[in-house]
This record gives sequence, structure tokens and C-alpha cells, in this order.
Amino acid sequence: MIQFNIEKPKDEVRSYLQEKIDNLTKPKGSLGILEDLAMQIGWIQQTLEPKLSRPCHIVFAGDHGIAAEGVSPSPQEVTYQMIANFWAGGAGVNFLSRQHNFDLKVVDSGVNFDFKAEDPIIDKKIRKSTRNYLYEAAMTKEEMELAIERGAECVQECYDSGCNVIGFGEMGITNTSSSALWMACLTGTPLEQCVGAGCDHSGQVIEHKLKVLKQSLENYGGDYSPEDIMRYFGGYEMVMAVGAMLKAAELKMIILIDGFIMTNCLLAASKLNADVLHYAVFGHQGDEAGHKQILEYLSAKPILHLNFRLGEGTGALCAYPIVDSAVRMINEMNSFKKIQVTKYF
Repeated sequence: MIQFNIEKPKDEVRSYLQEKIDNLTKPKGSLGILEDLAMQIGWIQQTLEPKLSRPCHIVFAGDHGIAAEGVSPSPQEVTYQMIANFWAGGAGVNFLSRQHNFDLKVVDSGVNFDFKAEDPIIDKKIRKSTRNYLYEAAMTKEEMELAIERGAECVQECYDSGCNVIGFGEMGITNTSSSALWMACLTGTPLEQCVGAGCDHSGQVIEHKLKVLKQSLENYGGDYSPEDIMRYFGGYEMVMAVGAMLKAAELKMIILIDGFIMTNCLLAASKLNADVLHYAVFGHQGDEAGHKQILEYLSAKPILHLNFRLGEGTGALCAYPIVDSAVRMINEMNSFKKIQVTKYF
């Protein structure tokens, strides 16, 4: 498997960042999470004047063999149909990317559809859908490693264009099932607490979904290593997101983390290299069952709680203006010393 050279940011700059933040014209700590974010971003970039450049958002798309078991009320063709909606500019991720000036990229990781060469999609397809993990591993070891490499390639291209802040989203019917299994296996959380409704707003499928996932876990005969859990239960779009996150951290980029699925991808990435967590900004806490618990497991403090459960990276995009505000705060506010105002705290 490709290895990533991820370095923890050096701590020497933190005291200087704290001094600058504390001496801005405000009571100490009065801008709350903006101060925390400014500290983190300055620490990542090793500067007292952090900046956000050419933000990119990548949506990885792929289909799952487990869809054949009816664990989602949505048919598998919704995956490629939604990709067409992305192209048309009519999805949730589209208006948010436009609003916040993100360069949106859609990647075919393993969609069960034959796109045309001229279609506006980045072709990184591993295979047309994973296999059905109720009966066999979703992917081979070689496919998993290739997915990690291709996810990393996508990030490198963004970085080469001048991007230093990146968000990730996904599109893949039944990928909340894979995410629930990753969470259960990698955190030890009971599966019942990890399984949510996904796109089933009626709640009619969840009992069947839990039954199928329990049987899949019983049928699993692997070694429970992070790599094997990713391979056996993952989706190509999820594994590509893992590789993308690891590469972004290697390149010292700010990583905007979305909801339940992308948080599980970060969880998997952290099991491969824990230092990836230093570069993660958690956009929101979603309403999918298990998201609150996995955020707590990662000691994460999400910026927003908007009752989202859409995916696509929409929660991460919504949080971006707060991140931008934190950078503007540290760069644009005056200091007490500069304008000769007596500290009032």
C-alpha cells in the first residue's frame, strides 16, 4: 500500500498564535470557535497570517453490491442519476459550491454505469460496483490499494492548482451501511448504535438493514485490521476518500470533514496514520445515527448542527464561511497595541 508522510505541525508557533489572538481588540476568548479555528489553521500552515486558497470540493461516487439485499429504499440507479444532476448544477452540493466559490469535481470511483468519454466526470473507476459483502469481500486488496492511490491523485491535482483547503463528499446508494460496519469494527461500538436510516425517511427499512449487516458481520472471517475492514466492507468511493484525506494531510492542506460517511472515512484514515486528524476541521454533526458517537470517539468539535443527513459534503461546505471568518479574524482585526486601546478584559 502507498505510504503517506504526514507530519504533525510543529508546536513552536502555537504560543505566538495565541499571543496574537489574545491581543486582538476583543475580550480574550470572546470569539469562541473562531479563535480555535484560527489557532488550528495557523498551526497547520505554521504562520501568524494564515490564508485560504482556491478551495476545492471532491465528490467521490460509487455503487455497492450490498444494494442487492434491499438495505436502502432507493434503487442503485439513483447513483448515476444524481451524477447527472451534479452535472446539471441542480444538487445540494452544487448551489453550496457556487455560493462559497469551491471548485467542484465529481469522480467516478466505481459507479455501475458506463459513462461516455465526453461526460464531465473524472474517470477513476476501479470496477462497476463493489461485490456483495454479505457473501464475499467488497473488493480485493489490489483494488483497495488502487482506490487509495487514485484518491490521492485527485488531491494532488487540486493542490497543484493552488488549493490549500479541500472538502470531500460522496454519492453511493447504501454507503451508510458500509460506514456503519466500519464504525462498529474500528471503534467497538455495538452495530445497533451505528446503523441509521440513511435515505429512508420513513424508517421502514432499518430493521431489515440491521439484520443484513449483522449477518454480514457474522460471515466475515478476516483479521479485523483497518485495512481488511476497509477492503471487506468498504465502497470504492469511501476508500478513495481515505486516500484523499491522507494525501491532503501529507500536503498540509486543511481538510473539511462532512457527515457520517466522511467522518468514518477519516476514522479509517486515522487508523492508518493518526496524524491525519491534526488537519481535519469537522464541519457539522449530522442526524444520521452514529455520527454523534463517532465524533465523540474522535474528540471532535463540529462547527455546526443543522439536522443534515444529505451527504455530498454539504455540511462541510456550509461550515466553510465560519472557517473563512476565523482566518479573517486573525488577519484583519486590529491589536490593542496597534490602535492604543486599553485591554478591557
